[in-house]
Amino acid sequence: MSRTFLYAEIQVAIPFEKIDWRSINEAMRKEPGLKSKTWLSGINTNTIGGFYEFDSQENAKAYATGYLAGAAAQLGGSLSVKLFDGDIVAEASAGMDAPYFIPEAV
Repeated sequence: MSRTFLYAEIQVAIPFEKIDWRSINEAMRKEPGLKSKTWLSGINTNTIGGFYEFDSQENAKAYATGYLAGAAAQLGGSLSVKLFDGDIVAEASAGMDAPYFIPEAV
């Protein structure tokens, strides 16, 4: 599997405006295999999370159990993570113009 997507949500009561996302972005850029992150902020819930793309399932799992687990503990939140196979859905996603699947890369 050369493409793994990770969905993560940390249940906290912190408005996104109070999250120091710039320094978090810098720290995350150092994580092995992380290709991109789309930040998510829960509507009316103040949960934070993201949709991540990794180059392998191994790097995604390591990130979830390492960096993300540590961030959730530091924030005093509960972490929820799900991994998805990005290779098996490539053709179907490209057919829907998904930004992660440009036709020439599929």
